[in-house]
Amino acid sequence: MVTGNWCGLVWFFAPLIGWMFAHMSFSIPVKRLRETETLMAFHHPKPSYPFHVLLVPKRAVKTLMEFDSSDSAFLTDLYSTVQSLVDEFHLASYRLIVNGGEYQDIP
Repeated sequence: MVTGNWCGLVWFFAPLIGWMFAHMSFSIPVKRLRETETLMAFHHPKPSYPFHVLLVPKRAVKTLMEFDSSDSAFLTDLYSTVQSLVDEFHLASYRLIVNGGEYQDIP
């Protein structure tokens, strides 16, 4: 049983989780909708919406504010992936939500 500050525990393991997404994404047991050099997209294991997809960078990122112009490959992959998923699943409306800091979680 985990008690106390769960968020602190998650951030303690964040570098390991980021490393796994970067170097061992093949071993993460999810059905991938998309995978690029910089991100992986898969259905959320505990969805809050009928269509709930996670787009996860393949590196540890605490907040969107960490990205800058040198991260253009990730940002291009992100928007390209969103556009292709909207098209493939015929989503007439959708929300793209970014969770950062303490609002990030690992299902």
